[in-house]
Amino acid sequence: MKIALLQMTSGIDPQANARTIVGAVAAAAAGGAAMLFTPEMSGLIDQNRARAKPHLRAESDDLVLAATRAAAMEHKVWVHLGSLAVQGEDGRLANRAFVIDDQGEIRARYDKLHLFDVDLPSGESWRESASYAPGQGAVVVDTPAGHLGLAICYDLRFADLFRALSNAGATVLAIPAAFTRPTGAAHWHILQRARAIESAAYVVSAAQTGTHEDGRATYGHSLVIDPWGTVLLDMGEEAGLGFAEIDPARIADVRARVPVIAHRRAIPDVVSA
Repeated sequence: MKIALLQMTSGIDPQANARTIVGAVAAAAAGGAAMLFTPEMSGLIDQNRARAKPHLRAESDDLVLAATRAAAMEHKVWVHLGSLAVQGEDGRLANRAFVIDDQGEIRARYDKLHLFDVDLPSGESWRESASYAPGQGAVVVDTPAGHLGLAICYDLRFADLFRALSNAGATVLAIPAAFTRPTGAAHWHILQRARAIESAAYVVSAAQTGTHEDGRATYGHSLVIDPWGTVLLDMGEEAGLGFAEIDPARIADVRARVPVIAHRRAIPDVVSA
């Protein structure tokens, strides 16, 4: 089955970002894809909180979500909307992913579990928890691509999440991201391949790329990786649309050769010697 990935340089105007996504939905359908994957923060990237505030709305009022749902229905394509910043129920924001079917209906939601609070050697400092509430659970949803396990960006570093997703039946892992350039250059490819290999699952990671209107820079390199760890698609640093094939037989083949999921055991308590 063919899938499409949108690599974006999202800006400070949600309407412009929505037009990019809607155009990608149409292009994905024209290219024969059954499902489109978009990056983390597809709807808005803006470090200026005062400027961003008028655009931060409840899910029911989010114009990017509404436009994406309409485009999915029009073009009969499923969409994994990597994430949007939406107002949560407790007053804080949620970094929320959506799986939208070809009728424009929301089939699943996932709020990012692990929040990016780090100080990098480059001098960059990020405190996602200052504005966002962490998610409270993992999600697997049936899609044309397979049983899709949902994660977002920094979640990539926490292998126990992917163990839980593959234990729950995930055969494809979606890891949309807006990775910084320093962390991307150091860790992006190796962590993505590790998640695919240890889960014996496809990894589909649509990413932000380039220098954004608010001044931040992201790594790009949207990836599709097969269950053996082979990179099927690496989109480099240019924004645009890429295509790849998902083959369910490949999952069965890899899991038969190296049955890592069947061989998993509960880890006993660690004893300090």
